[in-house]
Amino acid sequence: MQLRSETGEVAGVRVRWRSTGMGPPLVLVHGLAGSWRWWRPVLPALAAEHTVHLLDLPGFGRIPQARVFQLDRALDWLAAWARAATLGPADIVGHSLGAVICARLAARHSETVRRLVLVAPAGVPGRTAAGSALPLALELLRSRPRLLALLARDSLRSGPLTIGTAALAVVGADLRSDLLRVEAPTLVLMGGRDVLVPAWHGEELARALADARVVVLDGAGHVPMIDAPDAFSRELLAFLGSD
Repeated sequence: MQLRSETGEVAGVRVRWRSTGMGPPLVLVHGLAGSWRWWRPVLPALAAEHTVHLLDLPGFGRIPQARVFQLDRALDWLAAWARAATLGPADIVGHSLGAVICARLAARHSETVRRLVLVAPAGVPGRTAAGSALPLALELLRSRPRLLALLARDSLRSGPLTIGTAALAVVGADLRSDLLRVEAPTLVLMGGRDVLVPAWHGEELARALADARVVVLDGAGHVPMIDAPDAFSRELLAFLGSD
C-alpha cells in the first residue's frame, strides 16, 4: 500500500506523519512501545473508505532521544497536531496508551473528534507496574512472532526512558472522570483473550460514557488489529458508518 508523507508545524517543530486512502479523515494513534507500523494489517480495508492518518507519538517510532514521556504533554501535542493538520472533526482511534490520550482529546478538545474508538484501552487503575509484569509476560507468550518482532524493533527505536516513563504514566491513569465529558459516540473494542487489559476494563470505561458500545473480539489479544485484522476492520468501519 502506498503511503503519502505529510508535514506540518506542531508547537514550532516540523512534524512528519503518513497518510493513505481517500475519504473522511481517520486518525490512528498507537500504544505503548508502538508506532504507526502496528496498524499495517488493517490499512487496506480502512483506506478503502477513509483518508487514514498514521501518527507516531513524541518519543516513539524513531531513533531514541532519551525523552521522558508525560501524558498531558502528549495530549497537548496531539491537540496541536489536529489543529495543524486542519482535518476538522475527525474519527479518532487510539490503542492502549494511545486510547488514554485520544479519550482525553475527546473530553478536552471535543471540536477535534467526530467519533472515538478506544482499542484495548488502559485507564482503569488497580495494578502497579510490578503487578502488570505477569499479565504482560502472558500476553507476550501468546503473541504471534510477527508482533514480537515489531515490538522489539519499536522498543529499540523508542528507548528505555520513553517506554519506562510511559508505562508508569499509563498504569496510574484513570480515565473515568474524563469520559464523563466525552460527547462523541464511542466504540470500545476489546480482545477476548487480552490478559493485559481484560474485557471488563472496557465495560467499566463504557459505563462512564454517554454514548458507547463495547465489542469483544473473541480470538484477539491485546493488539486486535494484528491478531484479528478482518474482524477489527469490519467492526470499526461498521461503527464509523453508522448513524
